[in-house]
Parts: sequence; structure tokens; C-alpha cells
Amino acid sequence: SSLAWFMSNQETSFVTIGQRVLANPLKVRFHYGHPDIFDRLFHITRGGISKASKTINLSEDIFSGFNSTMREGNITHHEYMQVGKGRDVGMNQISSFEAKVANGNGEQTLSRDIYRLGRRFDFYRMLSFYFTTVGFYFSSMVTVLTVYVFLYGRLYLVMSGLEKSILLDPRIKEDIKPLENALASQSVFQLGLLLVLPMVMEVGLEKGFRTALGEFIIMQLQLASVFFTFQLGTKTHYYGRTILHGGAKYRPTGRGFVVYHAKFADNYRMYSRSHFVKGLELLILLVVYLAYGKSYRSTSLYLFVTFSIWFLVASWLFAPFIFNPSCFEWQKTVDDWTDWRKWMGNRGGIGMSVDQSWEAWWIGEQEHLRKTSIRALVLEILLSLRFLIYQYGIVYHLNIARRSTSILVYGLSWLVMLTVLVVLKVTLWPLVLTSFLRCLKTLPSGCSTLSSDGFNRTAEIWDRLAAYVPYPEGPSLSWLYLCDVSPICCMQPHDFRCLR
Repeated sequence: SSLAWFMSNQETSFVTIGQRVLANPLKVRFHYGHPDIFDRLFHITRGGISKASKTINLSEDIFSGFNSTMREGNITHHEYMQVGKGRDVGMNQISSFEAKVANGNGEQTLSRDIYRLGRRFDFYRMLSFYFTTVGFYFSSMVTVLTVYVFLYGRLYLVMSGLEKSILLDPRIKEDIKPLENALASQSVFQLGLLLVLPMVMEVGLEKGFRTALGEFIIMQLQLASVFFTFQLGTKTHYYGRTILHGGAKYRPTGRGFVVYHAKFADNYRMYSRSHFVKGLELLILLVVYLAYGKSYRSTSLYLFVTFSIWFLVASWLFAPFIFNPSCFEWQKTVDDWTDWRKWMGNRGGIGMSVDQSWEAWWIGEQEHLRKTSIRALVLEILLSLRFLIYQYGIVYHLNIARRSTSILVYGLSWLVMLTVLVVLKVTLWPLVLTSFLRCLKTLPSGCSTLSSDGFNRTAEIWDRLAAYVPYPEGPSLSWLYLCDVSPICCMQPHDFRCLR
């Protein structure tokens, strides 16, 4: 597959020209995988290489390299024979591998090993060490954060009216052209073309630069830029989450032959939080800015400034489907839709896996928030407040505001939203109450610790209470959900539809 070719070329440049430069002259090579050989006597006499934590030391191979370097060892690179190795060839496999490596780099950033090495290296070796370990992932995260800051900054300028006042000011109007040209020129480098330079150099050394140039063009025609831009989002999401909340874990990939059609529900579970949600947020930012912004709208500078961001959004939203075999076949689309609706309709509970229920998957996605610190939770809340910029800006641009800038307009928008929430709650409350009463009514029928008189009295009470609340037609999802917390005294599981 094309994905296997992309990863193979990337791996080839890493294990050849990359390892040579890391070993000599940079002297920052560490342990990166199975082919490396240890000096057993050296490590046994210096405490060994074992680690106590499977979370912090998720990337156990590179931590052994850290230990060797801190104990005044020198890690060299010797090439004997270049052989192939089983690699990840599917989109989901590659993303799982990249997520595992990004989690490992996040834990490395928080570890004391990185701190000690950074304090003891000289300045130039420290810079080499930073770029070849956690610096690459930190730079990737900063790149994506810069896109967010740029778009939210432009949105604030548009919504607050500052952009309009700047464009109308004759003193600034003459000096703004060079700034726009600078913004347009730097967009060429945002495509990340410089990241493929090591690969082109290695292929050029082994097969000739004409062959390297041809392979580079073929890779671009096979949408290599879309793939690597998508993986940029994977690195950023998992690295940032580990930095903020911790909790790195091993992700098995299998490395089998996986050239088969992945269901839409599988892609949704894997990429929803890391790519789809962020891609839609950036898309809304671009659309709102295009609708309300007036800066260089009639010129080609808008295309140059925002082209790389549009490319980023398109890659994050559509790459899993572009690289999915038989994704656009009609029957596969129908089957995926049926499977996704079934998955969304199943409620969670005891024994329900993430592959069977949307609720079970959502609980798993929020697991890191239950184990994180108060500081990380506060930061999460502060980051989520950025969405209020939409409300604050758009409310004052609607016709109902009549160009009023009073704070009462903003307060009225909150009142409208609270009213809608109350109406929804009141509308759904009879359904929830009815489901709860019917669930409680069925409890005595399966309990053997109470007397028969207690059964009759309890059932009679529930019958009278339920008579005053209309029961909705069809099965109630709330009833199935509430039955998940049934007491342990139940002796007849077949009376409870929610138990398996």
C-alpha cells in the first residue's frame, strides 16, 4: 500500500542517515529498538537498566539509552546489514503506533532523565539532544497551537471591530501591505516539505538524486502530504494530553496484513477526539472569519495566508476515509451507516465494551479527567472557555442586536440559551420519570430477600404512581440504563433486559 511505502521511506532515513548523524558528530544517539546491542557487563555494574513504572517509562528502549549516557557511556552506531522488518501498513495501525510514541515522548518530557541530561550537556549537545528527542513533538504541538492562536486572534479582530478600524486608518493602511506579504510568503513552509528532506537525501545517496526526486514526486501524487499532515494531528493530540494529564499506555498494533476496509465506527472511535473535533473547530473558525472578515478578501493574499490551514482541516477530516480501502463503495457505505447507528443506539453498562456502545466509549475517553490533577482540570476549563468568543462576537453581529454594544445584549443571549435548556429538560422529564418508576416496579419481582406481602405492597405503590405519568410508546433507553444499577439481591437476571 502507499501508506506502507511512506512509512518504509521514513524508517529507512531514520535508521541510516539519521542514526549516523546522531552517533557522530552529535553524540546524542540512544536506544531506539530491537537491533541495538547492550554491553551487559557495563550495565550490570552500574545498577542495570530496569525501570519501575510502565507509565513514565513507556518508551523503555530510549530510557536505557538515557541511563547509558548518564553513566558516562557512549552509544555508537555500526552498520552490518540492512534488513527489512515487519511494519505497520494500515492507517489505524500507523496511528496507534504514532500515538504510543507520542505518549512516550510526553512522559519523557516530564521525567527526571531529560532534566538531568539537559543540565549536564554542553550547549550544542543539549540543542541536538532536544531536537532529536522531545523537541520534535513539542515543535509539532507548537505548530498546531500557533494555528489556533492565529485564527482566534483574527476572529477577535473581526468580531471586535478592530480590523475594520485598522483598515480605515490612513496611517496604518500604508504600512499593512508588507505585513500581509510576509504572512503570505511564510505559508509555503507550513506545508512541512522540509520534513522530507532527510528521506530525499538518503534515497539520493543510495539510488541517485534523479530517482529520489522521482520518488518524491510520486509520493506527493499519492497524497503523502495529506498523510503526514494527518499524523501531525495524532502526535499533537496525544503528546499534549500526556503533558497535561499523564496516563500514557501501551497500544498494541499487531503489525499484521491489514489491507481491509475499516468501518466508519472504528474510524470515529479512533479519530473523533484527536482529529474530527479539532478539524471541525478550525473549519468553523475559517468560515466565520470568511463571512465577517474584510481584510484582503478581494485579493489573492487570503488564499496564501489560509491555504495551509484549509489543507490542514481537509487532511484531518478526510484522510481516514481517503486511505481506507473500498471507502467510497456504496454497499460499504450503507453497511457502515447501519453499524454506526447500532453503535450509537446501544447504551453502556456492565460488560459493554467500547466496540459495542457509544456510552462505554465516551466513558473511556473521559477516563483521563478522573485521574488528573486539579491544576490540569482548571486548565481544561480555561481552554474550553474559548468557545464563548463565538457567542460574544456573533451575538453583536446579528440583526436582532441592531448594532447595539450594550452588555444587556450578551446577557440576553445567555437567557435565551438557559430557556432552551429548561424547555428541553421539562419536555424530557416525564420520559425519564416514567422509565425510572417502571424500572423500580420490576425490581421486587426478582428479589428473594423480601416477603410476598412486601412484593405486593411495593408493586401496588408503583402502579399507582405510574398511573399519573404517561408511559411513552416503545422501549425506553432510560429504563435500560437505570436498570444497570439494580441491587445485588436479584436472583432472576432474565427479568432485567439490561443485564447480559
